[in-house]
Amino acid sequence: MARLLLVEDEDRMAQAIAELLRREGHEVDVCGDGESGAQAIRERAYDTMILDVMLPGRSGTSLAAMTRDLGLATPIIMLTAKTSVDDKVAGLDSGADDYLTKPFAVPELLARVRAQLRRVGALDGPAMRTRPRTFADLSWDASSLTLRCTASGQSATLSQRESALFETLLDHPGQVLSRDQLRSAAWPQADGGDYNSVEVYCSFLRRKLAFVGSSVHIKAVRGLGYVLRDGKDG
Repeated sequence: MARLLLVEDEDRMAQAIAELLRREGHEVDVCGDGESGAQAIRERAYDTMILDVMLPGRSGTSLAAMTRDLGLATPIIMLTAKTSVDDKVAGLDSGADDYLTKPFAVPELLARVRAQLRRVGALDGPAMRTRPRTFADLSWDASSLTLRCTASGQSATLSQRESALFETLLDHPGQVLSRDQLRSAAWPQADGGDYNSVEVYCSFLRRKLAFVGSSVHIKAVRGLGYVLRDGKDG
């Protein structure tokens, strides 16, 4: 299961696309304007984004540029009614990975989404775990990408990239891992994220840990990297 963001102001089209994506097993957040799309990008981690170019409040091109400015390498598919080469070039230059002109066949969009998810490894099968892994007050179920705090009972779902980072840290609790190690885990492809991407996704993970009420935290060690620790141990 991948987590997708769809920013489309045509409500009927947005709901139809979202429903088909959900039937393929994905979690889909739908935003109807540029500002709510920008807020979603800042607050959540996604495996792929589908952005309409012409949006109320803020354009899809602006959202793509903002995503890249945040250091996120999330694949972006742009949707637009504009057909000129200049418009397509502007979208790609803003950070988009693919471009689809309206009207389009929905099966083609679904195929392009699958292609982007394959590119970043988000369609890889879940890790072969027979039972959830535990650390301190956390329980991690890789098959459902669910992080649960046993003390509070709260749980949160991680994106594929968040999961890759968290599992890497979980494999080495108490050990400082370099940014290169974490980047290789979450972005195995050569065109993957940079050091800022690692920082951004560690920030996302910290929010999830705080949300579930866990004592576990991810500490940045200046000049070295990050380490997963149980706060009760100091």
